[in-house]
Amino acid sequence: MAPIALEVKRPELVFDSGQYKEQSAGPKAYVKKFEEEGSQDQPKAAYPHYLPTWNLEQKYPPLKPFNHIEHGHDADKAFPELLSAAVHKEDLTPTIGSVVRGVQLSSLSSAGKDELTLLAAQRKVLVFQDQDFADLPIRKALDIGAYFGRLHVHPTSGSPEGYPEIHVVHRGAGDKIAQQLLEERTSTVAWHSDVTYEEQPPGTTFLYIFDKPSAGGDTLFVDQVEAYKRLSPGFKERLHGLTAVHSGIEQADSSRARGSIVRREPVTNVHPIVRTHPVTGEKALFVNPQCKMLFVNPDCSKIHRLTQATVTRYIVGYKKEESEALLKFLYDHISFGADFQARVKWQAKTVVVWDVSI
Repeated sequence: MAPIALEVKRPELVFDSGQYKEQSAGPKAYVKKFEEEGSQDQPKAAYPHYLPTWNLEQKYPPLKPFNHIEHGHDADKAFPELLSAAVHKEDLTPTIGSVVRGVQLSSLSSAGKDELTLLAAQRKVLVFQDQDFADLPIRKALDIGAYFGRLHVHPTSGSPEGYPEIHVVHRGAGDKIAQQLLEERTSTVAWHSDVTYEEQPPGTTFLYIFDKPSAGGDTLFVDQVEAYKRLSPGFKERLHGLTAVHSGIEQADSSRARGSIVRREPVTNVHPIVRTHPVTGEKALFVNPQCKMLFVNPDCSKIHRLTQATVTRYIVGYKKEESEALLKFLYDHISFGADFQARVKWQAKTVVVWDVSI
């Protein structure tokens, strides 16, 4: 959902492994024994070496800018390795999302990875079935991911011991935050783009599943390129040249309030509202809301205060009311555009690769 730009250096890789939502109590609702051995409320973890840890002593310095190699420029546009005759690709919608069967991501050559970068940029979201990714040693999975860009260490996410580059999205059986959220809101849905507050936001991203519910847990993706195309010429012209502030401060504050980690002090950065993909040349919107929650009781067992802060905070140069009105229109346009969204239903051994840029 988060577009990239020619205006800043190309994004680093965020290596996700699960479904991201900030509505989680984190370490306060985590019982290691139940996770590893199971309980009457939950089976034991299928991949215990991926279980999250939250090391309060783990601190990192501010990120430094880096030069990114855009592998999509080097890809064979015929996709001879990624989409060979033995591979089947089925598009989920006309503009976003494709299910791919018959190719093993872990076996791709460098040329095949280049093709993967390009196809992810073109189709936005790729769903690969029957993958061995979760069964690989974590280090090998990270080595594959590092081909696509510098690995990102999330400032507030739990991660497997010794592998902070893995962003584990985890909810323990005792975590009731989602149910409590519905006491304050009519839905738990929260649209977001990953860590757009960084100076160089994410690009190619891998998301793979370990454990899932018997029903539900789907992930929705929205095509920000198509969202931009749907706007009138005059409205597009109004957006061109506008920039907005993206903030990680609220995410860090929420993590601290839950007694969780802040590995790196939060930052704010300014990005264009319309950004251009360096390979496809497509323009895409780059704003995103995200519900934040703050907890004031020590065990995080009850929501005492709910905030509606956004990652995209405000439009530079606009007055408060002007900024809020324009951003609300864009948020609603993105959220309600069901005809340019794709829904991914998770199966065992599914890997989703998408370009967070668009």
